[in-house]
Amino acid sequence: MRSISTRLFLALLAMLALVVASMALVTQWNFERGFIGFLNEQGEARVAEVLPRAQQAYAKYGSWDFLRHDRGKWFALMRPSNLPEVINDDDTNLPPPPSSDLTGAVVRIGLLDAQQQFVAGYRDVNATMPRKAVEVDGLTVGWLVLASFEEGSDGAEHRFQHGQTRSVVVVAVLALLMASAVAWWLSRRLTRPVTQLARATHRLAAGQHDVRVDLDRRDEIGVLADDFNRLAETLERNQTLRQEFLADVSHELRTPLAVLRGEVEALQDGVRPLTRDAITSLQAEVMQLEQLVNDLNELALSNVGALSYRMEPLDLADLARQVATPHASALKRMGLTLRLDLPDAKVPVLGDAARLRQLLDNLLTNSGRYTDAPGEVVLAVSLHGDQAHLSVSDSAPGVPEAELARLFDRLYRVDASRNRSSGGAGLGLAIARNIVQAHQGQISASPSPQGGVCMAVTLPATA
Repeated sequence: MRSISTRLFLALLAMLALVVASMALVTQWNFERGFIGFLNEQGEARVAEVLPRAQQAYAKYGSWDFLRHDRGKWFALMRPSNLPEVINDDDTNLPPPPSSDLTGAVVRIGLLDAQQQFVAGYRDVNATMPRKAVEVDGLTVGWLVLASFEEGSDGAEHRFQHGQTRSVVVVAVLALLMASAVAWWLSRRLTRPVTQLARATHRLAAGQHDVRVDLDRRDEIGVLADDFNRLAETLERNQTLRQEFLADVSHELRTPLAVLRGEVEALQDGVRPLTRDAITSLQAEVMQLEQLVNDLNELALSNVGALSYRMEPLDLADLARQVATPHASALKRMGLTLRLDLPDAKVPVLGDAARLRQLLDNLLTNSGRYTDAPGEVVLAVSLHGDQAHLSVSDSAPGVPEAELARLFDRLYRVDASRNRSSGGAGLGLAIARNIVQAHQGQISASPSPQGGVCMAVTLPATA
């Protein structure tokens, strides 16, 4: 299988070869046509120059007999007009034709008499050749005929053509070799970043999430490299979070299971009597396990959008008031105060009452779980234009600002001061985010005025 660099090289080479061949053919054709036209124009100019001299010569001698057996007089007649007149009986020492005759015009001009019979010059005359009448005293006494270059029989012209053809071929071959070098360089340069991306992709697919592509480019390939690096960073972070999540879940499951096993073994061995308190303790551990399993199931369903939603108009302020009532007592037992900041007017939204209750439960439970006593939790609802706002703020301890954006990651769990033994598996906020997104809203975390964390939710309001 050919690599992309090889294919690109062959494509560029084929294109450049086509261009070189086309230019060579056009150059050859244009040169041949231009050169032939030049020769024919020179011949026509020579015919026009010789014509009046041929008329004068015929008038002087009275016939063409002086040319039939004397080739020297014919060449003397063909001389340019700027040379002295030498047509006489004793003309024997003739200089060579002038430089202008090197175009072949002299040897391509023929003279016929009035009866179209050959007199001198070019012999292979036919009816298709251009001709000029030689007139004396109003009578046509002969014809000057010009053989076009295509019909010339002189071998010099063909040798010249062959020489020019060879030159064009040599130039074309050299140009093709240069084009090959340029095509190879371009193919290597253009495909090098693609090759780097391909190798990095293979490593990423093999599980090496720490791979990165370093391409200092501002074109589409550079954008692709940046996207690849962000993808690799996301996969690496998700891999780390998944490992942490599995460790956390296994720990959360192991603790109640270990307690249950110890309690059951104690009951079996008679170390602990089977009393109501023992059964209550076992039930508490079972409920903790059930809650963890339910959270995992809720998270899985919300991630794939499989949670059912029954959207209907409702009052967000009234719903918040209803949910706050049972949480106030629970927070009071923890040494926390729940303060409500709810408007008297309705805050209409379109949502699922059960899921929004679950959202409020998760936010209030999260604040109660991670707020030191004595402390305060504030539940606020407001309406601003076409947006309904809901927030749950608590007091210290807070969360470092660098970690606030990650609180809603489904596999993220805060440590330090807000991750105590009473904490959950870190799934509540991930579920809350999915519920908000299902309602076309947004949720964010920021430092609260009380010194803790403020969870702010924005939902579209209805008329």
